[in-house]
Amino acid sequence: MADQEVVRLLKKAYQDEIETVMNYQTNAIVLDGVRAEEIKESLQTDVQEELGHSRQLGERLKQLDEAPPGSAEFESTQDSLQPPEDSTNVIQVIEGVLEAEEDAISTYRALVDAAEENDDPVTEDLAVTILADEEAHRSEFRGFRKEYKQD
Repeated sequence: MADQEVVRLLKKAYQDEIETVMNYQTNAIVLDGVRAEEIKESLQTDVQEELGHSRQLGERLKQLDEAPPGSAEFESTQDSLQPPEDSTNVIQVIEGVLEAEEDAISTYRALVDAAEENDDPVTEDLAVTILADEEAHRSEFRGFRKEYKQD
């Protein structure tokens, strides 16, 4: 039987990835302006990666005789990643992405620790792999923030 903290964190990560997909997709659609194109392209690429993460997390939950949460269990938490009122406000989206990535990084680090404590090397390996992706996303968007704040 899987440790309940590992399961809780897997479900949180799954839900966060699904919410991130929704918000990245929406922002990739609604942003306007020439300056927004690079951000939109990055978000759209990240949608596919985050969707893949959710699939991996869901599969791991299934392997542990658990189920990923459905929409009835969904609780949105990414207030800062909602589409901006001004569709040219790229910096607001960048800041929202950075906040979401920081939350994901924190969750995956906690999952690594919980899996290690519970002798679950498969979940630990999955969490480490996804953590590396999230840190890469954060780095990319930190670069975007530097560039946009200079203008």
